Amino acid sequence: MLILLPPSEGKKPAAAGPAYDADSLSFPELAADRAAVLQALAAVSAEDDALSVLGVGASLAGEVTRNIALHQEPAAPAHEVYTGVLFEALGYRTLTPAQQRRADASVVVVSALWGAVGFADRIPAYRLSMSVKLPGIGKLASWWKTRLNPVLGDRAGQELVIDCRSSTYVAAFAPPPQNTVAVSVFQLRGGQRKVVSHFAKHTRGEVARHVLARRSPPGTPEALLKAVQERWDAELVPATAKKAHQLNIILPEEHSFAAQ
Repeated sequence: MLILLPPSEGKKPAAAGPAYDADSLSFPELAADRAAVLQALAAVSAEDDALSVLGVGASLAGEVTRNIALHQEPAAPAHEVYTGVLFEALGYRTLTPAQQRRADASVVVVSALWGAVGFADRIPAYRLSMSVKLPGIGKLASWWKTRLNPVLGDRAGQELVIDCRSSTYVAAFAPPPQNTVAVSVFQLRGGQRKVVSHFAKHTRGEVARHVLARRSPPGTPEALLKAVQERWDAELVPATAKKAHQLNIILPEEHSFAAQ
């Protein structure tokens, strides 16, 4: 089983500790590509127009400055660095040790900076979105796509791929459609299905947690549907030659995200 997640845009810096070790990251085949993006990001972040190029506001100037010397910043496991509604809903810290080991082995975060990292990989906090176009690199989604397809394609193999990424990060890697399930979230409003946007991340995080917490993880799209139906109203739209299966989760009208 492979669970694909997007990163959070906001990240929690490690308070202390050693810097990241490039050789210890998952998918070492990406080392040279990561180094190229790191170098380009550091150069851009030192320029006067850094905020504009990176598409962020003045309130994030400190995070952009941190980009200049990421090799010196303290690192922490990816599941601690990435924050936000998806990762809060997944709740890594409250998983059992066995479930955490399953998460470390199964969860991959697709990243604008690293390409892809394992959940236990130690990384520094950074500021970079997949939608950014870096000088010398170009649009990051296009840059990474040619590099990630063979690497993550090999990792996926014939296993079930549960794709919880947002559209920006979907563009960077296309997993094999026949064994991939993309998770979509809808809510009934006035009896009609409406797409859930921001808070879809929360439900996807809950789905990831639900799967990781099961004694026997699903191995097929149909088994995933059955597992998800233990908690939610859901349906599975079959894959085509070019499009993955789609798991539609339908939340009731009374469902509220207010507490989040």
